[in-house]
Amino acid sequence: VQLQASGGGLVQPGGSLRLSCAASGRTFSRYHMGWFRQAPGKEREFVGVITRSGETTIYADSVRGRFTISRDNAKNTVYLQMNSLKPEDTAVYYCAAAPTVFGRSIDPYDLWGQGTLVTVSS
Repeated sequence: VQLQASGGGLVQPGGSLRLSCAASGRTFSRYHMGWFRQAPGKEREFVGVITRSGETTIYADSVRGRFTISRDNAKNTVYLQMNSLKPEDTAVYYCAAAPTVFGRSIDPYDLWGQGTLVTVSS
């Protein structure tokens, strides 16, 4: 599986963006799909994750209630809907795939997209 993230850009505080992560290959539905982000000068951090079936999601405290992860296994795509964006959400956002473990830790994710930049600024 290869991952390609898209949808980043410049948005004003309070605005919305939807990121997409398209996967190649036939095994997309076998992976839990996560989103991470990395702000300048900071470590990569967990944003959220969705199970293989899409039934369960977990989110970082900083985005819960504002961000929503969904997936369409027929389209091999996972989405990150971001609402009520804040300047502190500015970062490069990465999608990642974990074959077995469903969780917040970065270690189980062995496939990564290239990242898409989100800038929240007025």
